[in-house]
Amino acid sequence: MKIALVTSPKQWFYEKALEFAKRLGADFFDAYEKVRGYEVVFILSYHKIISPNLLSLNQHNLIIHASKLPQGKGWSPMFHQILEGKNDIVFTLFEAGVGVDSGDIYLQKTLKLRGDELYEELRAKQAFFSLELCEDFLKLYPNLKPKKQSGVESFYPKRSPKDSELNIDKSLKEQFNLLRICSNEDFPAFFYHKGKKFVLKIYEEI
Repeated sequence: MKIALVTSPKQWFYEKALEFAKRLGADFFDAYEKVRGYEVVFILSYHKIISPNLLSLNQHNLIIHASKLPQGKGWSPMFHQILEGKNDIVFTLFEAGVGVDSGDIYLQKTLKLRGDELYEELRAKQAFFSLELCEDFLKLYPNLKPKKQSGVESFYPKRSPKDSELNIDKSLKEQFNLLRICSNEDFPAFFYHKGKKFVLKIYEEI
């Protein structure tokens, strides 16, 4: 079976994607336009829209989204759910379709969080749980039957560095989930006080 893994360059998942491609026995690409004639293509953390014409060049184009589709379509679904106070995050493996996060579903599996993981650990868990789903699919393929999405859909907006702003009138306990999803390097937590901006970084003491 010819397998490929595609991910966008210069982002948090890239190095893990290289490692996972070797583990899955997949050819690695950083642009879908280069992918031709594969039976299974895993499209993970890929930030470009892929046209149906390109998708048709491969048999199965599989995406993993960290929500219970059709709920939680859109951007950063795991982080949005953490902000909502959720510790059980459903991951969905589905076939890429024409609409946003709208394809037929093959697998859904729940990642259980403790509730105190910080950004780096959350990303590591997200990555390795996605790999587990890919491996589950390959073990069950070709005996998996996809199902249409059903139910009420919802969408999460794109997050940006400004969403890491803390409210100095609220306690740290109230904002701990926001601190958990802030990257100390790329989009650290911050707050304004007396006309100045202050950056707050968070680490677990080892």
